[in-house]
Amino acid sequence: MEEAPLKIVAVTPENVQTETLFCIRTVKNPDFEGKRKWYERRYTEGLRLHILKDSHERMLGFIEFVPADFAWRPVDAHNFMFIHCMYIQSKKDRNQGLGSMLVAHAEAAARTERMAGLCVMASKGTWIANKNIFLRNGFTQVDQKGRFELLSKKWNKKALDPKLRDWERHQKKYMGWHLLYAEQCPWHNKSVSAIKAVAEEHAIDLCVTRLETAEEAKQAPSGYGVFSLLHNGKLLEDHYLSATRFKKILEKELGNSSRV
Repeated sequence: MEEAPLKIVAVTPENVQTETLFCIRTVKNPDFEGKRKWYERRYTEGLRLHILKDSHERMLGFIEFVPADFAWRPVDAHNFMFIHCMYIQSKKDRNQGLGSMLVAHAEAAARTERMAGLCVMASKGTWIANKNIFLRNGFTQVDQKGRFELLSKKWNKKALDPKLRDWERHQKKYMGWHLLYAEQCPWHNKSVSAIKAVAEEHAIDLCVTRLETAEEAKQAPSGYGVFSLLHNGKLLEDHYLSATRFKKILEKELGNSSRV
C-alpha cells in the first residue's frame, strides 16, 4: 500500500494547544504559554506558523512567515512576505526536499495575498537559516550587512527590492549593560532568566527590555532583531545564549576573571 503523502498543518489560535508550536511542545511549559500569547497577538497581523508532518503525524519541520511590514527583523520590504524561521528537525530528513516544500508553501501564501514577492534573512551563523536552501528555490541576494544576508524572490518586477535597516546606528545609545529580547523565539525567556541570574550574582546592573511590537524589533540594535546583548554601545551577542556563555562574555568585557 502506498504511504500517505506529507501534509502541512496550519497552527491557529484555536488549535495551538493540540498542534503545539513545534520548537516547544509541552503546553504546560511557561515558555510555551509566552510564545502562544505572542503568536495569538501577531496572528491578527498575518503571522502564520505551519508544521510539516508525515503520515504518522510525526512533526518533521516548520515554517513561520509574516507580511514583511510586521516582520520582527530589521528589514524594509513593503508588500513582501517575510520568512521568520524555517527548520527541518532530524538530520536524516534533511536534503530530502522538505525545506523546499515549506518555502513553496510560503510562496503560495504570498501569491494568494497578491504580494510582490517573498524574502528572508539568512546567515552562516546560528539560529537562522543558511542561504543555500533559498538560492536553490529561485531567490537572489539583494542586501547584506555583516553576517546577515537578505534574499528575495520577486515576481512583481516593479516592486522595490527589500532592504536591511542600519541596526548599528542604534547601538551607541545603549550605555551600560542592556538585554533586549522578544518572545518570537520560545527559547528567549529561558535565556533571559539565566542571564539575569548571572548578572545579579555578579552585581551587574543589567537593563532588560522586552520588545512588544514589530517596529521595536525593526529598530533593534542587532541584525537578528529579537535578541541583543550590549555593553556600553557595543553589541556582544545577537542570539540566545546560556549562563555559561554570558559568564565568558563578562570575563572578556570586564577583564577580571575573579568577578565571574
